Amino acid sequence: MKTLIAYSSKTGNTRKVGEAVLKAFPQGEIVDISDVTAVNDYDLVVVGTWIDKGTADTKALRFIDTIEGKRVAYFFTLGAYPDSKHAEDCITAIDKLFTDKGNEIVGRFHCQGAIDPKLIAWMSELPEKHPHSPNPERLKRWEDASKHPNEEDFDNACNTFTEILAGL
Repeated sequence: MKTLIAYSSKTGNTRKVGEAVLKAFPQGEIVDISDVTAVNDYDLVVVGTWIDKGTADTKALRFIDTIEGKRVAYFFTLGAYPDSKHAEDCITAIDKLFTDKGNEIVGRFHCQGAIDPKLIAWMSELPEKHPHSPNPERLKRWEDASKHPNEEDFDNACNTFTEILAGL
């Protein structure tokens, strides 16, 4: 099965997960979203994105909007915990992006990823009452996120997509 793995990555997290996903696809090709020229040549399009404001980042959003009537899968990294309500909401939002264009979603994967240090610096300067200002819970999550993606995440991504491929 000829597979395109197209990713958008700000800090390198999503690219690294994409490289782990590639191991599941003997006929896979991995490309930065900016360098994709055509998706119609592929049997499966796998999109990797980082989460920005509860959905795919802008570059990935533009790319996803060009995909219609294809068999797709996706993966994403986010600073929030992977079992959080925020992660569930991201899945719902990204599913809708694909299904609104008549695509068939055959699988998905997500894991925590380190947050851009520039974003942490910005949030660290926010007033105490701001919803994104540092608090003990948020500081702990930022610290936890800094350890991801890790080898376990990469193995989980590869295994997830190996299972997806086996089911097609």
